[in-house]
Amino acid sequence: MTSRLPLQARSESLAQRFALARARRTPLDTLPEDARPANQDEAYAAQFATLDLLQEAVAGWKVGAKSPDGAAQCAPLPASCVHRSGAQLARREFGKAGLELELAFSLGRRFEPAGAPYTDQQVLDSIESVHAAIEIVSSRFNEWPNVDKLWQLADLQNHGALIVGEGVAYQRLIDGGFSFETPAMRFTLDGAAVFDGTPGNPAGDPRWLLPWLVNHGISRGVIFEPGTVLTTGSYTGMFFPDTAGVLHGAIEGLPPVQLTLT
Repeated sequence: MTSRLPLQARSESLAQRFALARARRTPLDTLPEDARPANQDEAYAAQFATLDLLQEAVAGWKVGAKSPDGAAQCAPLPASCVHRSGAQLARREFGKAGLELELAFSLGRRFEPAGAPYTDQQVLDSIESVHAAIEIVSSRFNEWPNVDKLWQLADLQNHGALIVGEGVAYQRLIDGGFSFETPAMRFTLDGAAVFDGTPGNPAGDPRWLLPWLVNHGISRGVIFEPGTVLTTGSYTGMFFPDTAGVLHGAIEGLPPVQLTLT
């Protein structure tokens, strides 16, 4: 019979493996049986243990769901992995890298544990701005994406980096009739389209994810500061570039976002 380490020890063991994989750029083949997360709570604990070990502040969050009524999942984003539009990043830093064009939201107020969940309206009323964003999806596992889902969740939900464009006031978009379900967009590499389908987020209108995320976080003692960026999943699927180049994401009604992979 295989024994299991206590939760804190498992979280720290996972965090050490993820931190080494990041530092050495050497993907993991597997996890020892006694350190594998058994449920989502254990995977979320490993996320925070990883940030603690890396001595990273949280600059944002990623959140998503596979359908409009599906279960949401999330991960905190290390501050060193969140960049402004125009960033230049080395492709070799990310191994097998997938690129996604997303909508991100910036909070305009502080949320902290308050003894009761925040209402949907409280969270939606707090949205200050909306941004086009490119996420680099990157795993610490050699066989990704054919990896246990809990392992992926523990690994910051396969996060590599987030590049965030300039924002537009949320209320301005509302007044202008912006479509959060099917915004017009274009995603290119060196001017060539890398997505030619109908854009759509699997979660539908992703704004419903934001109250879930805030309440998920505060239930674990997280404080969301003003300016925290919340990115909400891909509208374009995942693109795996074969070469370096300039990625440009344009979502109608928002300033574009650009990333140079070197």
